[in-house]
Amino acid sequence: MNNDAANAANTAKAPIPTPTVWLTLQATDAPALIDYYVDTFGFVLTARHGEGDVVDHAELLWPEGSGGIMLGTHRPGRAWSREPGTAGGYVVTTDPDALHERVVARNADVIRPLADTDYGSREFAVRDPEGNLWSFGTYPGQAR
Repeated sequence: MNNDAANAANTAKAPIPTPTVWLTLQATDAPALIDYYVDTFGFVLTARHGEGDVVDHAELLWPEGSGGIMLGTHRPGRAWSREPGTAGGYVVTTDPDALHERVVARNADVIRPLADTDYGSREFAVRDPEGNLWSFGTYPGQAR
């Protein structure tokens, strides 16, 4: 096995690191938004705290990498309070075509259709039910 093949095999076996940067947002209907992210986008719910329709804290991980979302029920007047629907995020995916097909099949509000960009990404954008903007594409950012 050459070095490239050995490195690829080791990378495939390496555990996905725990996220150290999280997108945080608040929602008017946090339980429904969690369900939407799991069903429509494919995030994985790993933690949810709270009673009934109130979500004190929830964590969702992106299955293709080490990123995640923390979200909870919007509570105006708290020190860490942001209006629902004001967040935006970019998520790297290795298969934007399949993900686009999935979100379209679930009647997502696609605001920018799947297309190739001039910077080498293949991507699309969606508005979630709370108004947050999500872009999904192949552009991984610049290496360090």
